[in-house]
Amino acid sequence: MESLCLCFSELGIGKGRIRFHQVGQCSLSMLTVPSSLKITCGLRGGQRKPLWRSRVLSTEAIQAVQSLKLAKSSSKLEDVLNSRITRLLKADLVATLVELQRQNEWEIALKVFENLRKEVWYKPDMSLYCDMIFMLGKNKLIGMVEELVSELKKEGLKPNTRTFTELIGAYLQVDMIEKAMDTYRLMKESGWEPDKLTLTILIRNLKKAGEEELAYAVKNECAEYMDYPKRFLKEVKKTYRKRKVELV
Repeated sequence: MESLCLCFSELGIGKGRIRFHQVGQCSLSMLTVPSSLKITCGLRGGQRKPLWRSRVLSTEAIQAVQSLKLAKSSSKLEDVLNSRITRLLKADLVATLVELQRQNEWEIALKVFENLRKEVWYKPDMSLYCDMIFMLGKNKLIGMVEELVSELKKEGLKPNTRTFTELIGAYLQVDMIEKAMDTYRLMKESGWEPDKLTLTILIRNLKKAGEEELAYAVKNECAEYMDYPKRFLKEVKKTYRKRKVELV
């Protein structure tokens, strides 16, 4: 029983949430989770948790992040990139990039991403691009977002559902409604179906922008892509109202 409690302690269970960590050789299938335990996840809401809470950063990655942030303020960023970042192992370099994204250090993250793509082991990776597009879109750097989309195509990658979704979200961040809807149409024409995140982002932001007709049109399409469209729309509406109240 003690070992079982220890496992749950290490898994970080508390206050209705569960956070999975690697627990030695212990298999999660061996653990019985209480029926009252609620496992939740968010789409875009809430602050991202520090990376080291779910994954321990190596000393090299931590030092790299700290050095880059210090160098940014002292105009020695290129020196640090050439001296320290180029010596990082693949896992540490990727972890450094992810941590910079988490901290919204977009300028440094962009530099690290450029360096990462020069590594001999690098292979075009859509998830890396999507994470960068999300971060830049959040900062309303739409020109850089579009440039990244062009770059990923040059590397032989084809936009997928997540790519289109992140691009739609970026356009909506800067109130480029027409471009967001054009991207949505292109997504469907390219054979990719919108998922829960795509539809949620569109409905919420179109309503927020006062584009009721467009929001209504997207809602009508939910029946085609969602297994339980009424339940989904009810949840979107409830969350949207809750966020409006919180902002008042």
